[in-house]
Amino acid sequence: MSTNAGPTGEKTAPGADRLHVTAGMVVQELGWDEDVDDGLRVALEDAVDGELVEEAVEAVDVVLLWWRDSDGDLVDGLVDALTDLAGSGFVWLMTPKVGRDGHVDPADISEAALTAGLSLTSTAALSDEWAASKLVRPKGVRR
Repeated sequence: MSTNAGPTGEKTAPGADRLHVTAGMVVQELGWDEDVDDGLRVALEDAVDGELVEEAVEAVDVVLLWWRDSDGDLVDGLVDALTDLAGSGFVWLMTPKVGRDGHVDPADISEAALTAGLSLTSTAALSDEWAASKLVRPKGVRR
């Protein structure tokens, strides 16, 4: 695994610079299980200079949602992810990559995001085993 030097010279996981987070942001993690990418979790904690929270006591800036096909209805999962998310926040939806157990079809992600009132803004290669989709609330309402 290659690594990149962080701002203080420490090593960070590949893709950590693509998380779009900064120090001081609050990140809520949902859907954790033993199969998640711990390297990505550590990189995210390093980037925000804090720990991931499971239960938020205030609005969070980012939700890291680990989701597998067997976890149920993705729309429900996304709506639940919005519960503690600040209005300007975003969701990183992490799903197993193609060919891995629990893979979620990209068309299903797009449809679920739209139904949950979110927009898919980008995908990123943040992990070897997991696909990352960045979801945000739309900026305006179309008429």
